[in-house]
Amino acid sequence: MTLWSGAVLANDDLLKQQQDAKQWVMPLGNYSSQRYSALDQINAKNVKNLQVAWTFSTGVLRGHEGGPLVLGNMMYVHAPFPNTVFALDLSKGGQIVWKYEPKQDPNVIPVMCCDTVNRGVAYGDGMIFLHQADTNLVALDAKTGKEVWKVADGDPAKGETGTSAPMVIKNLVLIGNSGGEFGVRGHVTAYDTKTGKMVWRGSSMGPDADTLMDPEKTTELGKPVGKDSGTATWEGDQWKIGGGTTWGWMSYDPELNLVYYGSGNPSTWNPVQRPGDNKWSMTIWARDADTGMTKWVYQMTPHDEWDYDGVNEMILADVKVGGKDHKALVHFDRNGFGYTLDRVTGELLVAEKYDPAVNWATKIDLKTGKPERVKEFSTEAGGEDTNTQNICPAALGSKDQQPAAYSPKTGLFYVPTNHVCMDYEPYKIAYTAGQPYVGATLSMYPPKGDENLGNFIAWDAGTGKIKWSLPEQFSVWSGALATAGDVVFYGTLEGYLKAVDAKSGKELYRFKTPSGIIGNVNTYEHDGKQYVAVLSGVGGWAGIGMAAGLTGDQEGLGAVGAYKALSSYTALGGTMTVFKLPD
Repeated sequence: MTLWSGAVLANDDLLKQQQDAKQWVMPLGNYSSQRYSALDQINAKNVKNLQVAWTFSTGVLRGHEGGPLVLGNMMYVHAPFPNTVFALDLSKGGQIVWKYEPKQDPNVIPVMCCDTVNRGVAYGDGMIFLHQADTNLVALDAKTGKEVWKVADGDPAKGETGTSAPMVIKNLVLIGNSGGEFGVRGHVTAYDTKTGKMVWRGSSMGPDADTLMDPEKTTELGKPVGKDSGTATWEGDQWKIGGGTTWGWMSYDPELNLVYYGSGNPSTWNPVQRPGDNKWSMTIWARDADTGMTKWVYQMTPHDEWDYDGVNEMILADVKVGGKDHKALVHFDRNGFGYTLDRVTGELLVAEKYDPAVNWATKIDLKTGKPERVKEFSTEAGGEDTNTQNICPAALGSKDQQPAAYSPKTGLFYVPTNHVCMDYEPYKIAYTAGQPYVGATLSMYPPKGDENLGNFIAWDAGTGKIKWSLPEQFSVWSGALATAGDVVFYGTLEGYLKAVDAKSGKELYRFKTPSGIIGNVNTYEHDGKQYVAVLSGVGGWAGIGMAAGLTGDQEGLGAVGAYKALSSYTALGGTMTVFKLPD
């Protein structure tokens, strides 16, 4: 059974186009976010012969996350702030057909948490949708680049920003928001693709009218959440500045008409100041795409003490667990656990560590869904101004937003990971709109006895076991790509595009691009040839020291010290590098 048999339920163009392996029509490849391509012209035997076909510079010197879209002969490439978008004609050697460069207030830059990144544009109804740093959602005519409409989703003066890739479903375009480090309350908002009119908005916390929950019908692990669950576990009105922003990826099941995504950290990072479970931060959400009503939720890290955002991608796939087939949702959380849930009911099926270094919790109770925490690594056990040491993973998680891939051929998930631990010292902080609301000082480093800051792994979501693992000197901060040619691609922070055997993990090819890769590897076919494309440009949280010129070990929310050596291997610069086999 495929995920798109219910074609009448969703945007017909996108449902058809995502099945055409020659194109790459969504940031994560398809509605199920599998980042898998059925193209097999490039395979495990010939990938060693890859060569550069062409390159394209974005002209921007900050972190380049996300990747290009390919629709027919056109490629759409985006850049970080000021969020330039380029339309390139593949039939004319990548000639620029149009360029859109928003005029944004540079004052938005200081309220962007972890570099000025943007995770990509979306396509639908003949338009390209861009979520700008200043929160504006813009609809551009895909042929001309002309602005069709623009709507503000938030207020940068209050710390609200936009970094997420939109998702087009039927006649709606959905976006999340950023700014959890400024006390911004998270939400997902759906706008009409033709007019830009808001259709619904679902908040991460607040009363039921805000979270779009039915206290009797919305469930967590099969039990009703109860009335105003989004305020009951917050002290007073703390939920109004509660964080839980939604800057990660979205997935969609057309048959169930459910959209899936995750909410991030509660504000502040000082857990002493916000007693309670802080629902519904750190949560997997399943919402009705038409109305936004919440069908089910699952909070992975109640009362977060470590900034383990739950925003990472939700991969939809058929997974066998304990001999039973499930329409599953697979999620690799920042907290270091890989989760497999039944995406129809929200039942928790598997929850296991996907990095052996994880130590803040021993396991996840599958019945209650609660983590069994280790007091030694609690950041509030000693109160404020206590430096808790050797917590694994660090705040940037065993994986951040860099999306994993799934191959239906092997049944394995291919996961770019961080192998990083931290010291964490919370301190008291007062909320002021538009000012940082963090309240913690961090230092990051590899786990004791290890030198590598990352691994690239293959994961069995049915058993929760690592099949193979490839150590990397730095965190693997690029999105993975799996193909029918039994090749898996990923990029490294030093700038290497790597190809490995999907079954064994054996390295088959590497090429060093002009800058470190935090973008996502894509593939497409043009004029009968398969191409592989990757956007390089070091930056993001791991590369914030280089991107923003920071040098203090605890700057960049603790990341600068851990990645100091990175500047010895790469330099700034946004470049699209496209590969092909020899003619």
